[in-house]
Amino acid sequence: MKILIADDDQISRMITKAAVEQSGHDCIVAVDGDSAWQLFQEHRPEAVVTDLMMPGLNGLDLCRAIRAAEKDRYTYVILVTSHGSRKDVLAGMEAGADDYVTKPLDPFSLHIRLLAAQRITSLHADLARYRSALTEQARTDPLTKVHNRLKLSEDLGDLHDGSHGYCLAMVDVDNFKSYNDIYGHQAGDAALVAIAATLSGEIRATDAVYRFGGEEFLLLLREQSAASAEKVMERVRSAVHDLRIEHSGDPDGVLTISAGIAASSGGHPAGTEQLLREADLALYAAKAAGRNRVAFAHNFYAE
Repeated sequence: MKILIADDDQISRMITKAAVEQSGHDCIVAVDGDSAWQLFQEHRPEAVVTDLMMPGLNGLDLCRAIRAAEKDRYTYVILVTSHGSRKDVLAGMEAGADDYVTKPLDPFSLHIRLLAAQRITSLHADLARYRSALTEQARTDPLTKVHNRLKLSEDLGDLHDGSHGYCLAMVDVDNFKSYNDIYGHQAGDAALVAIAATLSGEIRATDAVYRFGGEEFLLLLREQSAASAEKVMERVRSAVHDLRIEHSGDPDGVLTISAGIAASSGGHPAGTEQLLREADLALYAAKAAGRNRVAFAHNFYAE
């Protein structure tokens, strides 16, 4: 572990540093509370061994600052007191310390506490990874591995400033019901996975793909006008066609997609719900015009 030692007494610092290094850990040393806080922010150690009374931030203030700064990680804090009184120990625990030792420092006592610190911080790190994985899983479509509607709602909620401009493109796989009827649902799932991968591969890293429904996807194209988004979606449509996924029930003989585009810009600062409706209407127009094409809402065409 990386351990921060904070103590204004030189002899105490040397004893604590020797004990920490004998336990096999790396040391960062601070001579007062203010420098300890700065070093903590720079190095983010797994554990802190801090004196109770120091110039600048005292041990209690340092504990509070550490706890207030923590998010997905946990720092194990051991408070060192010269007195070991119940009042000092209680004040330290209430400030956020996990354990305490008394001066003069017993290296064995500190070693035992550092073993506990290693277990606790490791457990918290595992929990943080699990939380991150579960958060990602909750926002990912299990079949296609693109974003789902929960992530779409969150991302659309972040799009407050329409002046930057963005486009929504509603995409539907043409004649997909007949594809499932002819080739079976397993083949249908495989086709959706391939199409989703193609959609993701044809857009920028700043854009995003979401599974909107059964065979419907939504693309969020940031900082795009309807004209530039149309070029993107024509490229996407062509890439899906070039997959050459055989479909005997389609006039083209392969699976294709249709797309409808809606744009938000300075001249048309529409809300996301309105843009979703407009994209859906544009998609309907593309379907009505013969499928395997891209359409956009003419009333807000913006360069």
